[in-house]
Amino acid sequence: MSEFKIAETKVFENVKKKLNKKLIEKIETIVYPQLKINPFIGINIKKLKGEFKGYYRYRIGNYRLFYLIDKKEKLVFIVDLKIRNIAYKK
Repeated sequence: MSEFKIAETKVFENVKKKLNKKLIEKIETIVYPQLKINPFIGINIKKLKGEFKGYYRYRIGNYRLFYLIDKKEKLVFIVDLKIRNIAYKK
């Protein structure tokens, strides 16, 4: 099975400029290698539903990396990274 390639969107490139170096290193050394092998299945991977059908998310601590997959071209498009909204109970 050949590996997938990673492509970053302009939106993600702009977000990446604002991230700390430790998180960027984690994405490039841990997340990307896993997505290159199998972007569909993993402990931190979830296929989204509803209005975000077709998207996947990768959980990185309190962050969520969102991406699309082009099976035919073997490409993973990194779309965005958001911090998870955490609701605290009183």
